[in-house]
Amino acid sequence: MNRRFQSNLLAALDNLRLAMGTFLGNPLRTLLTLLGIVIGVTTVIAMMALIEGLRLKVNKDLSSLGANTFEVSKWPSGGFGRINWRKYAMRKNLTLDDAHAVQELCPSVGMVSASDSEGGQRIATASLETRPSVRVRGATAEYVDTSGLTVSTGRFFNPLDVVDGRSVAVVGMDVVDALFPGMDPVGQQMRIKGRPFTVVGVLQRRGSFLGMMSMDNELIIPLSAYGMLYGTNSSLDVAVQATSPELLSKAEEEVRLVMRRRRDVAPLAPDDFDIATNESMTESFNSLSQVITVASFGVCLLSLVVGGIGILNIMLVSVTERTREIGIRKALGARKARILGQFATEAVLMALLGGAIGVALGYGLAFLMRWMLGFNTVVPPWAVALSLGMSSGVGLLFGIYPAARAARLDPVEAMRAD
Repeated sequence: MNRRFQSNLLAALDNLRLAMGTFLGNPLRTLLTLLGIVIGVTTVIAMMALIEGLRLKVNKDLSSLGANTFEVSKWPSGGFGRINWRKYAMRKNLTLDDAHAVQELCPSVGMVSASDSEGGQRIATASLETRPSVRVRGATAEYVDTSGLTVSTGRFFNPLDVVDGRSVAVVGMDVVDALFPGMDPVGQQMRIKGRPFTVVGVLQRRGSFLGMMSMDNELIIPLSAYGMLYGTNSSLDVAVQATSPELLSKAEEEVRLVMRRRRDVAPLAPDDFDIATNESMTESFNSLSQVITVASFGVCLLSLVVGGIGILNIMLVSVTERTREIGIRKALGARKARILGQFATEAVLMALLGGAIGVALGYGLAFLMRWMLGFNTVVPPWAVALSLGMSSGVGLLFGIYPAARAARLDPVEAMRAD
């Protein structure tokens, strides 16, 4: 038994040696043959790294909202996939009275805030101005708690500021960098749509969401002052904080019942509002990531098939070129299984080499995306294992026919070949 195992091991090592010798003897031809496999594996590794990094980033960013917080909105959460926006536009707007009703009628709710926002705004001082990209948010005083924000300098506005419609603002760090470089912004004046506002607080820097949208390029003003600037005809977003994480589900049901009653929704009709939790937004992103994953593997499979055809072609050429060598080996006692194993090993090793190059390039692209997008891209181990497994499987599948053709050669006829 040991002798047979040793014999098989030596045969396998000899096949590996012969395969490596073939690759080193024709390096350019080998690399061109592997191009399809390299492209497919590189695509899968890079896309899986991007999706995994986005997933971790989404979980981290959403966790800042708190485990016991959710949002009620007129519009669907996430926004991924095909959405009939016209249908949602026909819904009733959410109002400040809705927020007050939720606060008063839901025992499991601890705090409620209401907010609205307008993007693409230009903010100015006497000497400087921002680009027209700042998001101006109007909110109630409770917004700082329900949104997980932290004021690093100064204060957030209070309920009296909201009731009186005072022209005070809490600004993000991008606005500070643009308008108040090298100075304390608290107490400084700025203008929003020509109206003067006093900075009373600065938000702690939060970075970007998904590495694409800065969460610091915004400022928050009292909802009443916001209404004077932008009107009160749009729907509000109502953020709800349960009294404890354990009561989150109960708070959601209480809010749903109150909102359905206030909006006269029929008993069997679906909600005409949306409740978004961290879990629902994560599920929405996961649905999108699954589509991207399937598409990536489709590209990989197509590239692997192209690479497999290349391997089939080059192995047939190799069998033709080495017909005399095969004849000599068979004349010296090499059996069909040995010849079959030699060429099958060569095909699998060639595909595996292409997979390894693709994995290396995929890691390189993942590192480049990490630098460009500003968040960590993580290559999941299963993606590496699956890519290498698919590569070697393609090599075996497309290498069997040339290997079997080599094994069937008649040694006498093979030795006569030029």
